[in-house]
Amino acid sequence: VAFAVGVGPAVPESVKNIKDFLAWAQANPSLANYGSPGAGSPPHMEAALLSKESGVELRHVPYRGSAPGIQDLLGGQVTAFSSPIGDYLPHLKTGKLRVLAISSPTRSRFAPDVPTYTEQGFKALEQLEWYGVFMPARTPQALVDRASAAIKEFLAGAEVAEAFAPFGLEPTYQSPAELG
Repeated sequence: VAFAVGVGPAVPESVKNIKDFLAWAQANPSLANYGSPGAGSPPHMEAALLSKESGVELRHVPYRGSAPGIQDLLGGQVTAFSSPIGDYLPHLKTGKLRVLAISSPTRSRFAPDVPTYTEQGFKALEQLEWYGVFMPARTPQALVDRASAAIKEFLAGAEVAEAFAPFGLEPTYQSPAELG
């Protein structure tokens, strides 16, 4: 899953990309803030790194999860929000918020019009969060192989990709050796 920065009605419509946002934030320091789903979370670190890399001071507003932060973004109480891309998907079609950048190495199939941080000159912000399945170190290889084959088959199913899509998750498979 990739992270993204979105802005809501507190930011002028003229702000179309991350560089526009940084210029606006620099010109409006009292409004230069961003929320995240929690202090110390990967989205928090993503936006903190954006602040550091750009040299534009952005104040962090920690939330207890994405839902209250997205609501405040939509309501204009926070100017920007850093969160997994899936948190924005239900709101993109409404036009009430805009996603300015995504942390994946390539554009997301979920938001193909959103440029990556790398495209906008911030290669250091390229990152993905991933999930893996682990077993105890002494698990017999035959059991590891059986579990791996079942996981690979499960992830290859079209219904899995469809079920993960509303959350912005891209199912991918790596063998135990690749994951190791």
